[in-house]
Amino acid sequence: MSVDGVWKVFGRKAREAREMATAGASREEIQTATGSVVAVRDISFDVAPGETFVVMGLSGSGKSTLIRCVSHLVEPTEGRVRLCDTDLTRADSATLRNLRRQKMAMVFQHFGLFPHRKVVDNVAYGLEVQGVERRVRHERARELLDTVGLEGWGDHYPQQLSGGMQQRVGLARALAVDPEVLFFDEPFSALDPLIRRDMQDELIDLQLKLQRTLVFITHDFAEALKLADRIAIMNDGAFVQVGTPVEILTDPADDYVRAFTQDAPVAKVLPASSLMQPLDGTPIDPGWTRLASSTPLEAALPHLLGSTNPVVVCDEQLTPVGLLRGQDVAGVLSENR
Repeated sequence: MSVDGVWKVFGRKAREAREMATAGASREEIQTATGSVVAVRDISFDVAPGETFVVMGLSGSGKSTLIRCVSHLVEPTEGRVRLCDTDLTRADSATLRNLRRQKMAMVFQHFGLFPHRKVVDNVAYGLEVQGVERRVRHERARELLDTVGLEGWGDHYPQQLSGGMQQRVGLARALAVDPEVLFFDEPFSALDPLIRRDMQDELIDLQLKLQRTLVFITHDFAEALKLADRIAIMNDGAFVQVGTPVEILTDPADDYVRAFTQDAPVAKVLPASSLMQPLDGTPIDPGWTRLASSTPLEAALPHLLGSTNPVVVCDEQLTPVGLLRGQDVAGVLSENR
């Protein structure tokens, strides 16, 4: 998926508003002068197949408008969006309908389930629209209900399910058409913390199995760190920084990004490889602890505290690739307090 120079301006003076934004005017200054709102300003990014790309920002930053422009639920004022080898900004209504039925799906914060339909029929709705025969679509729907942990709930109605269970139904419904790209607009923000954590874990497990392209919107930095391969941090309609969780945590672009990282669970997110030093011929003592490069720093801390010995960081073949020292870890953790 590729997004190139996307703008979204609400109001009659879009050109004037865009010119002011390009010159560096703030959203408030533009609205006062033109009566128009620049919700998204000159956004470009690519998402690789199988990647989870998270757009994170505070309320009003423009992230929900962006995902609606990218999924073409809202027409961008300017720019191009390519998805599944199709330019959505130039596609006709029939092409867009087919893409939504077969290639992409969206999961919203509010579940949008049909209360008068059983759970199995809610999940199978996209297949029904495609004209799939009832027996086949129900079989597929029940398989997906099993996948999201709702085996045996197909013949119930949505109101008989908890909020977390209803969101699982929404996820199963999105997966039913076997989309290449899934869009998530703050899908877990209305859930209780424990249920929200379970749904995050569920999505991670599903992504490991299915390897779909995911674009996920959230205002929760901890959620972004947990789910993302890459994170785009958004403010005032523009991207402030795009990078991996490690890059965002260790090298924030400005004070706006730094404000998010200060309370982040750094030790849980950063892997041992992110702070290791190259071996450079350093002899390795057989008694030193060895950990995989993907091991969170949190797991390395007990081996570093109270010891002057480093931890040996190894690759997937268990070959030593670096050394993790206590002072390096302590320095980064103290910066993020």
